[in-house]
Amino acid sequence: MINRKVAPPIHDAISFEFKLQDIQKEIFQNNVPLWWLNAGTQDVIQLDWVFDAGLWHEQQTSVAQAVAAILRNGTHSRSAKEINEAIEFFGASLKVSPNNDYTIISLHTLSKHLGALLPVIREIITEAAFAEQELEIYKINAQQRLAVNLRQCEFVANRHIDVYLFGKQHPYGRFTEPADLIALNSANLIDFHKHHYKANNCKMFMAGKIGKAEVALVNEYFGKENWGGTEATPIMHHTLTPAAEKKHSILNDETGVQAAIRIARDFPTRSHPDFTPMIVLNTIFGGYFGSRLMANIREEKGYTYGIYSQIYNYKHAGALLIGTEAGRDVSRQTVEEVYKEMDIICSERVDEEELLLVQNYLLGNLLGDLDGPFSILQRWKNLILNDFTVEHFNQNIEIYKTITPAKLQELAQRYLNKEDYYELVVI
Repeated sequence: MINRKVAPPIHDAISFEFKLQDIQKEIFQNNVPLWWLNAGTQDVIQLDWVFDAGLWHEQQTSVAQAVAAILRNGTHSRSAKEINEAIEFFGASLKVSPNNDYTIISLHTLSKHLGALLPVIREIITEAAFAEQELEIYKINAQQRLAVNLRQCEFVANRHIDVYLFGKQHPYGRFTEPADLIALNSANLIDFHKHHYKANNCKMFMAGKIGKAEVALVNEYFGKENWGGTEATPIMHHTLTPAAEKKHSILNDETGVQAAIRIARDFPTRSHPDFTPMIVLNTIFGGYFGSRLMANIREEKGYTYGIYSQIYNYKHAGALLIGTEAGRDVSRQTVEEVYKEMDIICSERVDEEELLLVQNYLLGNLLGDLDGPFSILQRWKNLILNDFTVEHFNQNIEIYKTITPAKLQELAQRYLNKEDYYELVVI
C-alpha cells in the first residue's frame, strides 16, 4: 500500500529519456510526399498541406498574403458561403496561414469525416476563383487594418527593425504599403496560385488516430495525378542589404506616453551549430518569464510589463531580437539596462543552479510537446521542412542536457555584444 504521508521522489527533467515517435512516409504516384503519424486515442485528424508559397516566393508585395486570405472564398462552382457551410457541417476547421517561407493549409476533423471533406479541400486548393468582388472586400479590409495598425508603436517598430536587419527589398524586411494593396488584381493572384499551389510544390503531413485507410483517402484525392498548375515554379534569390546606421528613433505619436523598443542583430539559421546552444543562452537572457531581462527591467526597475528576447528561425536568414514596450520617460534607461545585462552575461559565467533551472524548463516544455499527436507532428514538420532527420532532434536533447557555463559564456561573447545590434525606439 502506498504511504500517502511520504512524498514521491522528484526527478529533474534533465534526467528523463526523450524519444520522438517514428513517423511514416508515403510518396504517391504524382511524387507528392505524405508524412503520417498514428498516435492519440481520439478519432481526430490534423492534415496539413505545406506549399513553398510564402513571402520569400512572391514577386509582387502582398500577393502571397492575399492569395492565402482569399483562397477559400469561392471556387468556380462554390461560393464562399457554400464552402464554409460544407466545412462547418462536419464540425471541422480549415485555416490558411502564410508566413515568410510557406503557406500552410491545415484541416482538423473527426476521422470519420475525412472522406467527405477531402474533395472540398481539393476544390479549394485547385479551383480557387479569386473573384474581383472577394478581392475588393479583402483590399478594403486590409487597408483599414493597416491604417489602424500604423497608429500602434509596436507595429511600426516590428516593421522597421526587420528593414534594418534584412533590407527593404528583402522578403523578410519588406512591408506592405497602402499602394501595394491598391495594386493587387485578380490576375496577380491567379498567376501566383498557378505557380505555387500545385502537386510538385506540396508536402503533406497527417497525424491522429489513423492508418492505411486514411492514407488511401488522401492518395485518392491528392496522390494520383499532377493537380494544379504545370508551369515551372520561379526560383527566387534575394540579397540581404542591412542598414548601415545602427541606431534609429521614430516619432509615431507626438502625444504618446509609451515607447516600443526593438534591439536586434543578424543570427545564423537552424543548420548552424550555434543555433541550439543559443536557445539555452537566449532563454537565460530573455527567453522566458524567469529570464534576466524580466528580473531586472520588469521586476526590479518596473519599466515594463514584459520584455523578451527571441531567435528568428526563418529558412534563409535569422536574427536575435530583444523587444519590449516601456514608458516614454524611461525608454532610454530600458535600453541601457538591456546593454548592461549583455555586458554581465558576457563577463560572468552563468552559475550551475540557474543553468539547471533553464535546462529543466526547456526539457519540461519539450515533454509537453511530445504528448499528443498534433504536437509530435509539429516537431516532425519542423525537422522535415528544414531537411533534418530525427538525429538532429536527439542531438538537440544532448546539447540541452550537457551544455556548460563555459560554452554559454563563449556564445554570449560572440552574439551578445551591444556594438553588433540595431537599436530602434518608436514613440
